[in-house]
Amino acid sequence: MKWIWQLPNWPLFTFDITKFTHYEREFHRNVGVIIGSLAAISDADIDELRVTLLSNEAFDTSKIEGEILDRDSVQSSIRKQLGLQTDGRRAGPKETGVAQMMVDVVRSYRDPLVQERLFLWHKMIMNGRIDLERIGGYRTHADPMQIVSGRLDMPKVYYEAPPSDRVEREMNQFIDWFNRAAEAQMPTVVHAGMAHLYFELIHPFEDGNGRIGRIIAEKALAIGARQSLITSLSSTIERDKKAYYQALERANTSLDITEWLIYFSEKILEAQVYVQRMIAFIVYKARYFETFSGQLNDRQIKVALRLFQEGLEGFRGGLSAENYIRIAKTSRATTTRDLAEMVELGALKRHGKLRHTRYYLPLQEVAEKES
Repeated sequence: MKWIWQLPNWPLFTFDITKFTHYEREFHRNVGVIIGSLAAISDADIDELRVTLLSNEAFDTSKIEGEILDRDSVQSSIRKQLGLQTDGRRAGPKETGVAQMMVDVVRSYRDPLVQERLFLWHKMIMNGRIDLERIGGYRTHADPMQIVSGRLDMPKVYYEAPPSDRVEREMNQFIDWFNRAAEAQMPTVVHAGMAHLYFELIHPFEDGNGRIGRIIAEKALAIGARQSLITSLSSTIERDKKAYYQALERANTSLDITEWLIYFSEKILEAQVYVQRMIAFIVYKARYFETFSGQLNDRQIKVALRLFQEGLEGFRGGLSAENYIRIAKTSRATTTRDLAEMVELGALKRHGKLRHTRYYLPLQEVAEKES
């Protein structure tokens, strides 16, 4: 069996360009909607949106690889990197590293892709690792770089990347292609999808290839959109990462990548819809506290803020009286009274009865846009 990089025409990928007219049009239409929405919110709200999206992406791109980070530490580190007020929380090396990479992508998206930046990103996400031969450089080990799945006693090799002694040459070719494609204004969804797949097929680092590959795709999207707002690509992929790995596996045998690009284009559009929902959520939050200004006591405000902190999905299963007691640090009697007042004001919606009673923010159309 020949791997894709052993085929005579590697890396001359082919695809049916006619299948991407709709995706490209929708991508740019969504960009226009997002930019228009941003013009209607304050600088402080834009900062909050950027922190939320970057934090979610940092958390979810790591989660795709099976690495669970401390979300609050990631967010605190991103706020620090952006020069915003933090809660003083000390972040661990993994959280700090991925936060640094996410912010660097935002700040440098207009710059051409260069080897030095890839090495910098690798150093960032491998921050604190001591088990790798090489950090901040391409792999050099003689052993094959294999992607395996299945049981430990019966592993299945579903892809083998080019040997280490070919990596630098392959990556020089990849970087040159990426920059030329950007200059030539290749359709953005094609550029991003192809860049991600091409990079993953080379698999140039000992570890961290998935995270860097997704960031390269985000860079291509930012170049095409001409704005630096992260599109929540990793968060969208993470919701069905099995399909993501299956799509990658199907794409590693043929230079015709039409099927992969269709999959990836659909993920891009889903990610843009999520960003639009996040903007609507932030606008709703501002209006919520304007509406209930002077009507909620300090305990109720604290709980409402905690609910908004959970994002679009809110508390899993809804807010219970026990949740309220823990957040507000108050008695059960006061909790019962506070919750009843919030329901009467319209600040919360109540569902269920007795011990099954749960409370939700009245998100209405924002919540209904869940894809």
